[in-house]
Amino acid sequence: MLSPEGRNGLLSILIFHRVLAKRDPVLDWDLDAGEFEERLRWLRSWFNILPLDEAVTRLAQQSLPARAAAITFDDGYADNFTVALPILQRLGVSATFFIATGYLDGGRMWNDTISHSVRYCDKARLDLSEIGLGVHELGSPEAIRRAIGSVVAGLKYRPPEQRSAAADYVARVASCRLPDDLMMRSEDLRAMRRAGMVIGAHTVTHPILAKVDADVARQEVLDSKLYLEGLLQERVGFFAYPNGKPAVDFRVEDVQAVRALGFDAAVTTAWGAADAGSDRMQLPRFTPWDRTRLRFGARMLGNMFSHARQG
Repeated sequence: MLSPEGRNGLLSILIFHRVLAKRDPVLDWDLDAGEFEERLRWLRSWFNILPLDEAVTRLAQQSLPARAAAITFDDGYADNFTVALPILQRLGVSATFFIATGYLDGGRMWNDTISHSVRYCDKARLDLSEIGLGVHELGSPEAIRRAIGSVVAGLKYRPPEQRSAAADYVARVASCRLPDDLMMRSEDLRAMRRAGMVIGAHTVTHPILAKVDADVARQEVLDSKLYLEGLLQERVGFFAYPNGKPAVDFRVEDVQAVRALGFDAAVTTAWGAADAGSDRMQLPRFTPWDRTRLRFGARMLGNMFSHARQG
């Protein structure tokens, strides 16, 4: 009743980031292959999962099937290709992958520099007081997770240059070797597209758009779109806002810029489900964090119910 077919249909868009081959006992927020497959099976049993391009078209046409959903991934991690793609193919599910193009082919996002540095630091205590990020005990998995969360939160809304410099400083203090294989290679992305997945833009360097000049933000969006179009030799029609909270991570002028650049749709990280009246340049996304089928399903239902109450 909450998500019927046709003109009153709702589209639930889910967001994922990484899918690990094996669960990391310390950085336990990322799904492993078994957990991801389990959640896909839950979703497939409840929803009609559509490719995002088809879902957006049918949303506009008011012809969605009942309980419509789409799957998306952000950033462009290598395990999206090596781990997630085979599972998607095995289950016959399409997904859309939003790529921060500046990190393809050996790059690494600033937050991953921090996560890896703190995770593999061989010191009992990490002193970052020189850059205003405190002193962190690293004696247990819980302490390491707290340290990573604290450092990332302390840097997230700093200007990009400061953020990158601080991440490099953390790596130097931690004294560990940084990986160069976290993100997809260009050929991985082309193979992903040949496999029928949808590819979307996610800026070049993943800045918080609201924290940079509007012209810089627009260029980040445009350059990522043009790079992907050159790589894939086709038009790229979808965009995901970095971090993605409306009025916090991106501004009205950023939405206007995305619209003017000719995208078919753009997605946020605001909770809710989209309906025929939703702004195509600000479609909501939501993924439950629960680990049991009952709780996961209940939260998906609650997300749709929240939309119904607001509507």
